[in-house]
Amino acid sequence: MNLYERFLAQDVRALARALTLVEAGYPEGQALLQRLRGRGKARVVGLTGSPGSGKSSLTDRLIEEARRRDERVAVLAVDPSSPFTGGAILGDRIRMMRHHQDPKVFIRSLASRGALGGLAGATVAALALLEAFGFDRIFAETVGVGQSEVDIARVADTTVLVLTPAAGDAVQAFKAGVMEIADVFVVNKFDLPGGERVVQELKATLELAPPRPGGWKPPVLTAVAPRAEGIAELFEAIEAHHQHLVAHRLLEADRLERARFEVESVIQEWGRRKTREGQALIARVARGELSPEEAAMQLLGLSQKIP
Repeated sequence: MNLYERFLAQDVRALARALTLVEAGYPEGQALLQRLRGRGKARVVGLTGSPGSGKSSLTDRLIEEARRRDERVAVLAVDPSSPFTGGAILGDRIRMMRHHQDPKVFIRSLASRGALGGLAGATVAALALLEAFGFDRIFAETVGVGQSEVDIARVADTTVLVLTPAAGDAVQAFKAGVMEIADVFVVNKFDLPGGERVVQELKATLELAPPRPGGWKPPVLTAVAPRAEGIAELFEAIEAHHQHLVAHRLLEADRLERARFEVESVIQEWGRRKTREGQALIARVARGELSPEEAAMQLLGLSQKIP
């Protein structure tokens, strides 16, 4: 059987191969993705937050909760890439190793490859393949880059912002962007000092926040992931948000925004590639001989000015 047939036959190795081809940008992967896109209706849950907030540990517990409900689960964990070598540690799987032998759990790491916003450019394509493979729920864990990490809201149906009682986290959440993208807030490591203060500050700030689509009011929950405390309540809150999206017919808008993000990611990757190839033009910009816009048009082969 060819790769497409093996994929439809639920061969996990075919899924892994397809993800590799798509992430690398090979034409074979793009052709396969085009044939498979639109299959499946997985619930996509994004987990974001600062490094060290416990996103991977929470994801591990959410996998456990989903499996109790007999769901097939996939995880996309985006890890930071070196700006020098492009390499990544891809270490999030270490915290989820206990699910390795479960045939209904699939965990894949992606390197961010310099993409801003906490996601790898291939994330949406990978989500489409996982949906087509028939997973019921997909957890997408972002790289953990702080205030700029807002792209997950354009990709996930439900976005969970993970905070901790550590100094500064409450303040970081209040800054523009990160506070506005979350559908569910969870204060992890709640057993540390200061947890209740963070919860109260979040609730007070949410009272002043602009209304969400359909009137959704983001809950503020607490958790201690190593002890599995608060995990069932977090899962129920994620489910409640999904039901809210369905009831207010908001899922279609989410899918359109996901496609828009994917197209923008492709354009950004083209721009990075062309810039690496156009060192002579870059040097002319540095010398003041060309404006950045003129250089960009030449690199992209455009003859007319972009408005």
